[in-house]
Amino acid sequence: MTDVKRPRSKRREKAAATRERMLRAAIEVFAEEGYVGARMADIAARAGVAVQTLYFVFHTKPELLQQCFDYAVLGPDRLIPPEQPLMRGVPRARSGRAALRAFVAGNTEILERIATTDEVARAAMHEQEAAAVVEANQQLRRQGYREILETIAERFPLRPGLELDGATDVLLMYGSSATYLAMIRCGWSRDRFEEWLTDTLARTLLARHQ
Repeated sequence: MTDVKRPRSKRREKAAATRERMLRAAIEVFAEEGYVGARMADIAARAGVAVQTLYFVFHTKPELLQQCFDYAVLGPDRLIPPEQPLMRGVPRARSGRAALRAFVAGNTEILERIATTDEVARAAMHEQEAAAVVEANQQLRRQGYREILETIAERFPLRPGLELDGATDVLLMYGSSATYLAMIRCGWSRDRFEEWLTDTLARTLLARHQ
């Protein structure tokens, strides 16, 4: 039984490694050529696989783009809440500011992986298929951010007059790839960005921001 399981496990590990290699290649080629300019044949060549293999795993270029988003958000190990970075530390925080700091750290970890792909996809919004991917991921991000704010607001009140939907809008704006890239391209370090974003969100969202 052990001898049977080992080859199967090896095959799964090899398939997972190949899949990750194709995703990394896609992220690189999308960044270099843009969504429209990126060709599946070029991505396959970058990954060192036959183009038929790329199509077999991902089927279409829009699906490949979506899987690049999933890979960036969930990470190479495909983590789920509460292990997933966005929720790490938030439920255990002892203040609203600490909860936001934990969110910012996890969100920035994701932004480092997803920012370029998100920028590429948004630059191709005139393409219906790319626009659909952007919209789907924006809705998922809104849902995730709202759930995090609900968790925080249960223990640490939001600023008077600020409802959950409005707070989610603020979080979407400040916690976006565009904001992250703008600051990093201005020469900010990750630590400086996280400190600024934590302070900005605490002052904007919380009744008590200390």
